[in-house]
Amino acid sequence: MFESIRNHKKYLMGFLLILIIPSFVLFGIEGYTRFNEQGETVASVDGHDISKAEWDQFHQAEVQRRQQEMPGLDVRLLDTEQARFATLERMVRDRVVALAADKMHLVTSDQKLARELQANELIASLRKPDGTLDVDAYRQLLARQGMSPEMFEAQVRAELSRQQVIDGLAGTAFSPAGVANVTLDAFFQRREARVRFFHAADYTAKVQPSDADLEAFYKNNAALFQAPEQVDVEYVLLDGAAIAKDVTLNEDELRRYYDENAARLAGPEERRASHILLTFPNGASQDDKEQVRAKAQALLDKLRQNPASFAELAKAESQDPGSASNGGDLDYFGRGAMVKPFEDAVFSMAKGDISDLVESEFGYHIITLTDIRAPEPRSFEDMRATLEADLKRQQAQKLFSERAETFSNLVYEQSDTFQPVADAFKLPVQTFKGLTRDGTSPDAGALNDPRVLEAIFAANALDKKLNTEAIDLGGNRLVSARVLNHLPARTRPLDEVRDDVRSRLVAQRAAELAQEDGAAQLDALRQGGADKSMGALLTLSRDQPADLPRAVLDAVLSADPKQLPAWQGVKLGDQGYAVVKVEQVLPRAPREEAAKAGEVGQYNQGWAAAEAQAYYEWLKDRYKVRILVKAPQP
Repeated sequence: MFESIRNHKKYLMGFLLILIIPSFVLFGIEGYTRFNEQGETVASVDGHDISKAEWDQFHQAEVQRRQQEMPGLDVRLLDTEQARFATLERMVRDRVVALAADKMHLVTSDQKLARELQANELIASLRKPDGTLDVDAYRQLLARQGMSPEMFEAQVRAELSRQQVIDGLAGTAFSPAGVANVTLDAFFQRREARVRFFHAADYTAKVQPSDADLEAFYKNNAALFQAPEQVDVEYVLLDGAAIAKDVTLNEDELRRYYDENAARLAGPEERRASHILLTFPNGASQDDKEQVRAKAQALLDKLRQNPASFAELAKAESQDPGSASNGGDLDYFGRGAMVKPFEDAVFSMAKGDISDLVESEFGYHIITLTDIRAPEPRSFEDMRATLEADLKRQQAQKLFSERAETFSNLVYEQSDTFQPVADAFKLPVQTFKGLTRDGTSPDAGALNDPRVLEAIFAANALDKKLNTEAIDLGGNRLVSARVLNHLPARTRPLDEVRDDVRSRLVAQRAAELAQEDGAAQLDALRQGGADKSMGALLTLSRDQPADLPRAVLDAVLSADPKQLPAWQGVKLGDQGYAVVKVEQVLPRAPREEAAKAGEVGQYNQGWAAAEAQAYYEWLKDRYKVRILVKAPQP
């Protein structure tokens, strides 16, 4: 077959031209350019590329997930350059860790997957009164997200395998107590010091620039006085919130929706459990924990032989003063009421089960699930408002999705006007004058979105003044814009910016005078001059900075303690100068034992996080990670 193609390649080329040329006529070369932009590689992991389209899709899914978790969240916070870049970094991290998990042959057992699914709050809400899962409701829930149970469970299984890569390292990270104490003592060390400020504002009256000075400053700093590149644009916005106002519901739809979803909307289930707790002290050694665990295991073995003795054993052996006298009974509780290991165990059990040993921050628990209380379905009338809001949101989403496709097609196919799309959806064609590239144009709204600005200021949009593609802003909003007028960047004339030039020059020279005066004073003090003008004695540390500028605090804490008093000079930019005198080094302030333990715990967490991050950086190097998108400025 391939030999035939080689022998007849002239005919094949002609056939391809017949296919391709009409496509250019119909869609224009811009269509191919836009397609290529979506296929643009933004990162690669182990030689496998991540395209811009994949990035966009992953970010949109992330935005939707966050919206579901926090319905009141302003989605604009998730559509910044920083948020989008963070999404790309997460994509890369997921792929790196997945590769590592695969190379290490890390797998997630069916039992672990089942426990994770049973602990999922949304899935738990689909349980029937007898505690079993409503499989049909489960399938419907996933179908609304475009997934089958098999796809979802494979996704969860993969995520659990990825977690083993980093969590396994972080969970075993260990910092010796001596290292932690030395580090914390150094971090919280206190120093007694005096500070004198030379404020630039105190020197402004001494600066009287001439016209020649102003002109010279203007010429040497022309970039400061540029009028930025600007465009006047028109645009159309398809807004899901506006569409939702047009959605109307009839009684039959509401009734049907109630019948299908009453159990889900009624609220979360509650569970009743009893437990036997054997505690170990905070900071207990591994040997101490093992002794407690052995005793707990002996109790569990006894219970396995005689489950009916649970209450009796709880009264005799449990070290939980709040429940032991009640046979370990904790009454009914919902999710979020207990520490996570305990909660995960309880909500993965069937009624009458006795758990394996469950370790929490309090000790080892043996748990029995005594009852499951499903929420009582509320009446249709009680739930009407909730039903209307929920169903209206779903129908608005469906309507937006349908209109979004037509909106995208119209702005692309009739790319020199917005009238067809405006007529189709009764949208106003809005205008904005003086839009700049930097995203700070006042009252520009959606036009300040980085992706919109990138499209508007693209060479094709500026030169040909065609509609941009429909840009997804998140939160069910699409926008397309078209340049009407383009004004290149220019340097504003001196007469227009004279006041700005004067204020900048005065501020610069005042800061220079303050720094010269401060440096001269520092030299005099180092030579033994009187220091009566120094400020009051301050006791400073990293957790008690006394509102000093960071540079001044760093100077105090970095002074050589072997040469006291130590003098330091600190340039504070346009704020002036500071002279610092460090007089004494003090040990850290006394701490309660609980506070010390908390600090060591935080230090160990930081140590574990640092080890995990270092390991991830090593993995990135091993799998030849490349991120081809420039990181945005913070």
